[in-house]
Amino acid sequence: MTGIHIPVLAGELIELLDPQPGQVAVDCTFGGGGHARLVADLIGPTGTLIAIDRDPIAEQRFAELSDEVACATRFIRADFAAGLELLRDERQRADLVYMDLGMSSMQVDTWERGFSYAYDAPLDMRMDPDQELSAHGIVNSWDERQLARLLKEYGEERYASKIARAIVRTRAQAPIETTQELVEVLKSAIPVPAQFAGGHPAKRTFQAIRIAVNAELEQVDEALPVAWELLSVGGKLGVITFHSLEDRRAKRFLADRAQGCICPPDLPVCACGRTAEGELLSRRAIAPSAGEVAHNPRAKSAHLRGARKLKELS
Repeated sequence: MTGIHIPVLAGELIELLDPQPGQVAVDCTFGGGGHARLVADLIGPTGTLIAIDRDPIAEQRFAELSDEVACATRFIRADFAAGLELLRDERQRADLVYMDLGMSSMQVDTWERGFSYAYDAPLDMRMDPDQELSAHGIVNSWDERQLARLLKEYGEERYASKIARAIVRTRAQAPIETTQELVEVLKSAIPVPAQFAGGHPAKRTFQAIRIAVNAELEQVDEALPVAWELLSVGGKLGVITFHSLEDRRAKRFLADRAQGCICPPDLPVCACGRTAEGELLSRRAIAPSAGEVAHNPRAKSAHLRGARKLKELS
């Protein structure tokens, strides 16, 4: 079963990027195509939409969208870091590049893919079903120290060590095969009062495992510089994030692009000669409205940041 895709911060992204007729737009994380459809309508028949996604279901949805929009279209089946690198190798230029990080609604609601703790399904969590590493592999083969570090760093899980110990102890009797089996292990390791604070007790662990399975943070680190390089002068980059690990990376990258002189403040004359490569499109991260969160609770943690490219690096 695949749920209805609701694009997060769609109006805000369109306002930030301001797509114009004839522009070239790169959607790095096509997913269900909600943002892409809005962009395609605005760049019109003289524009070009290039979409990237590693998920074969996204490719199917793109084929449907491609038949319905007037602009030229292209789909690249790859993770977004690899897709952007391909475009760079082809010397493709873009006016707009945007990425909506994390899972898409269709992935969460396709229960058999094992992304959600709300359904009982095989442990999987692969955005690309052809890749080898899965949640099952991590849960049943990583040692206790690796698991604890993963849950602490990627899930910011307070009880990481206890959970890792419980996983190792449980799988010694039999492999942990499903999402609900893992949820029960987590509940056994987390003190009961903590299970009723801060959302579902499995939320942080599932996030950490999913990030590791799909190398999500490595993808962000690799993709942001390439996305910026693809932009023509005057082009805009937009990034939607869903947790602090992603948002810190986007914030730091965009702030660095907008940083000018880095000389000590007590130096009377600039000696570094550095000028900003870009300018931020908003002073702070843009959050969803209360109305959007009420309509789509998954938008609650979303943040949008963006910048305009001012010059090419020499």
